[in-house]
Amino acid sequence: MSLVLPRSDGHADHVFDVVRSGQHDDPNDIVARSWSRCLNEYRLHPDRPRELPVLPAKTLEERLSRMADVIDCARYEMTSLYQQLSDGETAVVLTDTEGVILHMVTSADFASQVEPMGLRVGAIWSENTAGTNGMGTCLASGAPVSVRREDHFFTAFTGLTCSAVPVYDPAGELCAVLDVSSRSSMMQQHLLVLLGMTARMIENRLIDRRFRSAHPVHFHSRPEFVYTLHEGRLAVSEDGRILAANRSALFQLGMTSVAEIRARRVEDLFQSSLDDMVQRSVSSSFHPIVTYRANAAHRFFAVARRPAEDARAGGAMTVMPAPTPGARPAAAARAALPRPGSGGVSTFADPRLAQQLGTARRVIGRQTPILLCGETGSGKEVFARAVHEASPHSGGAFVAINCASLPESLIEAELFGYRAGAFTGAQRTGRRGKILQADGGTLFLDEIGDMPLDLQARLLRVLEERQVTPLGTEEVHDVNFQLISASHRNLLALVDEGLFREDLYYRLAGVELDLPPLRERSDKRELIRNLLQTEGGTECSLSPEAERLLLNHPWPGNVRQLRHVLRSAVALADAQQIGVEHLPSLRSQRGAPPADTVAQPAVPVVPAEEPADELPRLNPIQANERQVLLQLLEHHRWNVSNVAKALDVSRNTLYRKLHKLHIRISHPG
Repeated sequence: MSLVLPRSDGHADHVFDVVRSGQHDDPNDIVARSWSRCLNEYRLHPDRPRELPVLPAKTLEERLSRMADVIDCARYEMTSLYQQLSDGETAVVLTDTEGVILHMVTSADFASQVEPMGLRVGAIWSENTAGTNGMGTCLASGAPVSVRREDHFFTAFTGLTCSAVPVYDPAGELCAVLDVSSRSSMMQQHLLVLLGMTARMIENRLIDRRFRSAHPVHFHSRPEFVYTLHEGRLAVSEDGRILAANRSALFQLGMTSVAEIRARRVEDLFQSSLDDMVQRSVSSSFHPIVTYRANAAHRFFAVARRPAEDARAGGAMTVMPAPTPGARPAAAARAALPRPGSGGVSTFADPRLAQQLGTARRVIGRQTPILLCGETGSGKEVFARAVHEASPHSGGAFVAINCASLPESLIEAELFGYRAGAFTGAQRTGRRGKILQADGGTLFLDEIGDMPLDLQARLLRVLEERQVTPLGTEEVHDVNFQLISASHRNLLALVDEGLFREDLYYRLAGVELDLPPLRERSDKRELIRNLLQTEGGTECSLSPEAERLLLNHPWPGNVRQLRHVLRSAVALADAQQIGVEHLPSLRSQRGAPPADTVAQPAVPVVPAEEPADELPRLNPIQANERQVLLQLLEHHRWNVSNVAKALDVSRNTLYRKLHKLHIRISHPG
């Protein structure tokens, strides 16, 4: 029986009219179908919101404990997404399958504003309690959804815009929802893309976490996508049975569910056994090897490894190879970083930075270790490189390692190295650790606050004795290097909490320097122009309005965020002057309307085969643009129209860019 619809005004009246008109019969209209459920099944009224239930403290604690691995896998990715969005009136939210908020990343001000309406940890945002909303409707529909302002069922929530995507566990079951809720009125299509990518990262982390005793297998039909977000990933037992797979693996292998692939063995999928793939991967130093689809000629590039638990038992983990130029996004990004003295970000026209650089250059010459403190993205590594290049050890190598980006067991192998055969999967020739590589130069330990406690003790000994012993050997090597460390965390607070060794802190902090965030720097205009020249060349220019927008932005992501914004703007402008229309992430925060676009019919395309050894030679900037476009094309299944819409450019502009970057496409026959 349907709910009798009363008379109402405004938003509620519109909801009633839509449901009466039968628009909810359209299977593609997610919002209208949700409104119908809210009225007819849940018996809700748009103007009479129920107070959202909040779990009791003990029940919430049990729920958080049960979902601990999902929360741990999501926590870092949610923080990264929040920093990327750089909007103080935005919250990144994780819920379980009942709509209970488990974790939320937002600013203190926005949290206090939205808490009265129920946007808080422990609150239940299922569709039958909160009406049509991003989290609840995503759960109800099992699909990504954007709920913009008046799309919400309850009038009280129409000031929010929410986008949400499902997160799946290694068994292929929906285990959580990832949501972004904000006051923005802008279209949320780009948010769904970012959320989808973040959800994939969380899912990949879950596979690694839950299958430590399994062999990880990474593969893709394009070698440059191995070790990236878009790779297929399998967890394989010792006897070759498939235990888990991510969504990219299912898509590439033409399967519809994890249950389907779990019935297979490696030999059923590829023309190689697990042992053969592991052996060849070790021989190639874990660069992708060629394999073929079983009973087909379709080619894949793959890497297979020993289980993480085996590596931990041996005291180390197989080491990732150094990336080849242009092969992975991280490589291109590092190659595009400005170097000191090259007109990049390390010219330091800001008086405070210039003074700190002078201090650092004086003390580093006397072998005094330096600890750099500053917000994420504030340019700590660039500052450290500038110190190195003006130091007595400038003729040596500058060796950087990010302690937060490596698994715990991998840090030890990275720092200290290992001899040949030290553990299963080790390179035949062994590997020199980062400390030995820095001998005669500078060792830069970024995010030192994330180093595990047991390794802190070993690092302290190396710093005191200036000697290092690689894993699997008793050989002792004398080393002489300059030490610069960095962290965005308060190390003294970590010391008080027992998470960081006090003796190591004082060994690192010979001189402690606080780098100012970008919003406090006086050289923003010069910095913007230098970075723009680095990203797009001397012909790139900004319109006056675009420059004002860049200068006035608060930049919560600091220099890293500025670099990414300019890199995207250069790609969108396509050799034209950069205007505010080419700064969509900043434009959306100042309330500007989106650029006018004309709907184009979708024309599906497929990638043309291009042998790996015939990829074009591109400069680092072009290589990075090419990688970004390839990822977008992969996400949209090579539908050029959808990619153009996501980038807010015309199809002709996108086709010119694809041709310029040698990305070949062809229409299916």
